Amino acid sequence: MDKLEALSSIARLSDNVIRVLGQNPGKFTLQGTNTYIVGKQRPFTLIDTGEGREEYTPLLESALRDVGGTSDAREADVSDIVISHWHHDHVGGLPAVLALLRRMWDARNPNGTATFKPPRLHKFPGQLAPSPPNNLSSILQSLPPNSYTPGPHGTHFHDLHDGQVVGPTLRVLHTPGHTVDSICLHVAQDSALYTADTVLGQGTAVFEDLAAYLASLRKMLDFARAQGARVLYPGHGPVVADGEQVLTTYIKHRLEREAQILAVLKSPPAMAPGEGEPSWTTWTLVASIYAGYPESLWLPAARGVDLHLRKLESEGVVKRAGGEGKDTSWVFTAE
Repeated sequence: MDKLEALSSIARLSDNVIRVLGQNPGKFTLQGTNTYIVGKQRPFTLIDTGEGREEYTPLLESALRDVGGTSDAREADVSDIVISHWHHDHVGGLPAVLALLRRMWDARNPNGTATFKPPRLHKFPGQLAPSPPNNLSSILQSLPPNSYTPGPHGTHFHDLHDGQVVGPTLRVLHTPGHTVDSICLHVAQDSALYTADTVLGQGTAVFEDLAAYLASLRKMLDFARAQGARVLYPGHGPVVADGEQVLTTYIKHRLEREAQILAVLKSPPAMAPGEGEPSWTTWTLVASIYAGYPESLWLPAARGVDLHLRKLESEGVVKRAGGEGKDTSWVFTAE
């Protein structure tokens, strides 16, 4: 893939997959949220919907019109929409996308010449966004009437489960860690794994549960090796050509950071004048490990260090000795 294609808003990645950027570039979204149209003819499967930027909808429409070609006009453009996890930049565009699909259907089938088949919505059960205005409950309440096919119990979503196949070919892997409901999808025809925000096309991902995150990375690596899924289609950033290497690097990076934290905890903490018994705190650990980095990076780094410490605490390797937040003190307890 050349540089121009990698940065374009609409890019054909294979005979089976087209990527459409969500038009929301930023520090954490890189060039924007990647959404994917999967399939060779109507009806397609859409992976994620962006965050709802007005500029995204006409791009998705253009891509669906082009890829739909001369296939049966009585088939819906999209039969299934898979939401990778609850974060707003992946689900916020759902109302606009559903409205678009109905408009495109009506334009192809004027005067009700065929019955519209609303798409099924899929998500792994679990966490909703914690607060308005971007919480998933509010988004679901704003969906246009009769724009989706309800789940078996009248719910918005058809619940996903690990190992399930969605649409003709997409196999679900439950990969918690970034969020509790995060999934990946095996795109078998492309020997690829859609990784959502668990693995990015550039840089490293954030996570809310390190133990779960590491387990998911190992699960993805084992699956990729077993299934020959060499390529990664990330939720943000360019396509990753050598998925196994990147997954291995992600795991190695986390284990190296953990080893750094343990090495510091095992060393004597510095004692400032007038202090009592010295101990390592989350903040002094950060100051030691990130001493060579600008102090402006220490605060975001503290979150990652804290998540490492929580994991180690759950494993009985370290324990809290007092304090709160970045001033929590920690001691090493196991050899």
